[in-house]
This record gives sequence, C-alpha cells and structure tokens, in this order.
Amino acid sequence: MTESFDASRRRLIKYLTGAPLLPLAGGSAASMLLSACGSTETPATVPAPTPTPVPPTLASVTFTSMAAPSLADAAKMATTTVGSSLTANFSDGSKQAYALKYETFFITGAQVPNGSGGTILSGGYYDINNKPILDTTDAGKRQFFSDCPDGTSLLKLDNPAVAGVTGNTVFAVVQFEYTTRNVKGDSMYGMLPSPIAVLTLDQDKTTGALKLVKYHNVDTSGVNGLWITCGASRSPWNTHLSSEEYEPDATTIATNAQFQNFSQNLYGDAAKANPYHYGHLPEITVNPDGTGSIKKHYCMGRISHELVQVMPDERTALMGDDATNGGLFMFVADKARDLSSGTLYVAKWAQKTTENGGSADLAWIKLGKATSAEIKALADTLKAADIISVKTTDPADASYTKIPFSGKTNWVKVLPGQEKAAAFLETHRYAALKGGSMGFTKMEGTTVNAKDKIAYSAISYIATAMTNGSGGIAVKGPNAGAVYALNLKGGQKDDTGAAIDSEWVPVDMGAVAALTGEDLAAPDALGNLANPEKVANPDNIKFSEKLRTLFVGEDSGLHVNNFLWAYNVDTKTLTRLLSTPSGAESTGLHAVDDINGFAYIMSNFQHPGDWELTKDASGNVTGGLHSKVVTTLDPLIRANYRDRFGAAVGYLTGLPALK
Repeated sequence: MTESFDASRRRLIKYLTGAPLLPLAGGSAASMLLSACGSTETPATVPAPTPTPVPPTLASVTFTSMAAPSLADAAKMATTTVGSSLTANFSDGSKQAYALKYETFFITGAQVPNGSGGTILSGGYYDINNKPILDTTDAGKRQFFSDCPDGTSLLKLDNPAVAGVTGNTVFAVVQFEYTTRNVKGDSMYGMLPSPIAVLTLDQDKTTGALKLVKYHNVDTSGVNGLWITCGASRSPWNTHLSSEEYEPDATTIATNAQFQNFSQNLYGDAAKANPYHYGHLPEITVNPDGTGSIKKHYCMGRISHELVQVMPDERTALMGDDATNGGLFMFVADKARDLSSGTLYVAKWAQKTTENGGSADLAWIKLGKATSAEIKALADTLKAADIISVKTTDPADASYTKIPFSGKTNWVKVLPGQEKAAAFLETHRYAALKGGSMGFTKMEGTTVNAKDKIAYSAISYIATAMTNGSGGIAVKGPNAGAVYALNLKGGQKDDTGAAIDSEWVPVDMGAVAALTGEDLAAPDALGNLANPEKVANPDNIKFSEKLRTLFVGEDSGLHVNNFLWAYNVDTKTLTRLLSTPSGAESTGLHAVDDINGFAYIMSNFQHPGDWELTKDASGNVTGGLHSKVVTTLDPLIRANYRDRFGAAVGYLTGLPALK
C-alpha cells in the first residue's frame, strides 16, 4: 500500500518532534515479524514490495518581520517583544508556519536552584575567596547582582550526571559583563569581577522546551577573576570562549580609579590586582555534573576581546577588538582544539572604496609566536615600565614612534629584548608600531559562514578614528555602523614572506549594504536617531549554516529600542525578530542548529531603562535619545525588571527541527 498525504505528514511531524514512529494502519506486527524472519513455505503469489515513503525534508526557512513597537502600546516597549514568525519550506512543496516566542530562564537577581536543594542568586558577584560581594550603599547590604548578562553558549555532553533532569540534559554557559549601578545610583562599571555561570537545563524530549534545574557559579579565582566579559562563542570542541574587553592601560594604572575599585572588590586591596592579568581570552569547560573549570589564554593578544570565532579548521581564530583605534587580529594555533600556543597576526588595510563603510584588501603582519604559559610568566613578573616607554607629547626623539592609541596620540619605544612581551601584553601599541591598521572603532562580534568561506564582523560605530585616517583607515560611513563581509582563503603569506598556516585567512573586507545603518538628519517622532527599519550599531552576530541566516543583535545609542535581526544571505532579506526593552542592549546571541534535534536562538538583554538623556542645571530633561519616552516607560521598566537592576537570560522558541 502507499501512504496518504496525511499519513506522510503525520510521520514528518512525529519525526520533527522526536515522537516514536508507529506502524500505520494495515501493517500488523505479525506480518512485519514474518517478513523479517524467513519462511520455508513459498507463497503462491509474492506481492511486489511497496517503496517506503521518504519524509519530506526541510529545504529552507523564511522569517516574517515584526513592526517596531510604539508608544501606542507602551507595554511592548518596556519588555522583550516578539511579533515575528517563521515558515518552514519542505522538499515536497509543503509549508508549515511557526510563531516565535521569548522564554526566560530567569531575571537576574532571582533566587534559582543550585542543584543541591537550595538556591543561589542569579548574576551574583563573588570575590577572590568566593565570598559574596555586598553593596554597602544598600541598607540591607544586599549582594551585588548583574543587570548585564552577555555571552551565552548552549551545548551538550555525552555523559551528563546532574540530578533532577527528566528529559535531555543540556548546558548553557552565561557570562555577566558588569553591573550598571549600586543602590545609591553610583556607576559600578568595571568595578566588580565579572561572574560566569553554568546552567543545567532540562530539555523536554517532545517539545524541546528548556527548564533551569541548576545554576553553578564558576570559580574564577585560579585565573585572578574576570574583567568585563562581553560577547562569547562556543568553540568547535564544545567549550565556551569568553572575553575580557577594554584591557586596563598598564602604563597609567596608578591613577586608574576604576581598576583600583575592581581590585578592592576582588581582593580587598586596591593595589593588588595586576593589569596584565586582564584583557585575555578565557575558556570555560563544562563538566558532566554541571560545574565548570576555567583557564585564560595569554598568547592570543591583550586586546579588547569581543566574540572570538574559531574557524572550521579548529585552529584559526578571528577576533573582534571593541576599541577605539582597534585592529583586526587573527590567531593561528599550533594544534587543533588547543589555543594555548600559536602565532598572532594583525591586519593591514589597503583601502579600495570609501563610501558606505568602505572596503579594502587585507594583508597580515606577524606580531609573534608564543605559548600561554610563557606570556603568563611575563605578565606575572613585568611592569609596563619594563616593557615599553610611552610618551603622550612629542619627545623629539627619533627612537620613539608616533602611533594612535585609544583616540589619542602616543610616542612609543619598546625596550631592548622586550618585543615578545610587547606583542602579547601591549598588543595595541605593538601592533601599531609594526604597521598594523589600528583605525577600527568598536569592532564587535565575529562569525563565519563556513560553506561560502565568508566571515562577518560587526563595526558597531563608524566613528572618528575610522574616518580620519589616524590608524590607516579613512572611510565614510554612518555613525550607525555596519556589518562587514570578509572572504577567507588559503595560501597567504605574512609581511615577512612566510606562509600563514591556515586555509581561513581573510583577504578582503567590505560593508554589507543591507546591514549598513542609516543615520537620520533629525530625530523621528519617537526619538530614533537612525532609521528603525535598518540595523543600527550591530554588536552580537552569529551565523546559522542550516538556516543560511546571519543573526544580528544591536547595541545602539541611536534606536529607542534595540532589535534582533535575521538576514538571509541568499535572498538578501532582512527581518526584525525581536525588540528588547527600551534602553537595553541585545546580547547573548547564539544560533544553535541542533541540540538533540531542536534548534534555538539564545538571546539576552542588558541594562533595561539605561536612559540616554540630556538635562539642564536643574535636572530637567532637555533632550536625548529617550527624552520622548522616558516619562511613560521608566515606571513600566522598573516594574518589570527589579527597579532596573535586573535583566533577562533566555531564548527564542518556536523553531522547527533543522534536519
């Protein structure tokens, strides 16, 4: 017999949801057993075998965009809103629609299960001895918790061993960038050691829904704590690659009050923290019991690390550098799945066009080769004055070289014999000294389209240092930024003529027209300073190979609400998937094609209600991005997110299985 269309679809639906397949009507268990066992009798007539129908497969998906929320429905501007949908297109021509929704694991500041019958504070801060850090400006001296969850990785292990899971065991690693303010209202940016947690999740075997069953705070004391962890990625070998951005300037550390507060909160001693221990790439390994271990890779450059992408060779890492006068850096590891030794490079930009973000060919300058252990030993023992001499005014000395650094001008000289220390501990200055193009501004997330051998890198703001030529780049582009595409090839050589041992080297880069922002000449009716129908200030970016879709999260000071977008690289279609609460940034992006047959888009946000306003001497609001909405939205956001001290860790639901 042949299956009806309805029966075929029923099999497909069960396949997609993970339900067991049962024999269809007309096929008895006995007949199936006989057909499998052989018989000594020859039947009079042997019917021709019926071909087994092949279930249709998923051919492509299409997202339907949502409208940006407006003050006509203020409640939607004050929370995470998803009005988008997805249509799955199958190989037999059929279609199926899916409504997308947003689910949270928790709002930071909530007490969540610790896996031992008790609870733990989500997003909570701890010192070097793993003791809670308390907010002394609060009458009750409550423990600090973050309103800025960021980089997230979703993964599974072969033999998990966490009690309380009834479905599949899945893990997520979540890092917390900073906390915006204390209870008094003073800024706490960069003054607390960033927490990082492993979440054990119970995955429903039928629906794919995820439920938090255990929250484990990773002990970071062995790596001297963490400094401003921002974007993250999952490595090809199933670990979480974190980040430490805005590395503290070791040459001026004695006058850095932010770093002194960080040291005080971490060690109880304002002078104990060593700036050379921060600005590196931490890697977190999840254990089967839902705990995690951590190490830092000192050999990948001390830069403003943001969302590192390891290529399919499992050796080549392309790194965002969220800095002013930043660079495009690449690390090629000596061995696959091991970032503890390798060679560091910086790109040289050879400009081709200037308009709309510009484009360039890329060449690569070798900065050095090292192991993490040897650079860690240098970091432990050297001060800035042992490595490099830095002047902020022209010393009229030919032994110094003029370079751009963090929006200013430095004159620098590496001390004799300290080239390796300079390359890996004073990377921004050394890269400029060696001729790298240090003109990028806020280079954020990096991801890869492996099939087409194209990397994508987000430049959140095309700002002064990228337009004035100070770092060898002089493009015309919107303040609203752009996503750049970088073609990847093998057979490349560095500045010394030596072969670069990678097939995944960027050879050019140019802004993607559909992912380039559009500044507005004047604020619109809501207050937006960039076109809300286009991406503005892209930050987190992740590519889904199966969906052929680049997901882009905004960190925009130009959109009243920040958005999460989907861009299909084949159809060139851009759709808005999600709107974060006003004043919040879209973070924690991770596109996951298959976890036990289910697909996910991980998505967090941070600092809801972080209003950008201008005020007069009396404190009256006179303008700013949120001036037209703050009166209406502030009480709603305070009610939703712990008086603006909390933020969400969660994911988009409603995706089909990507088989």
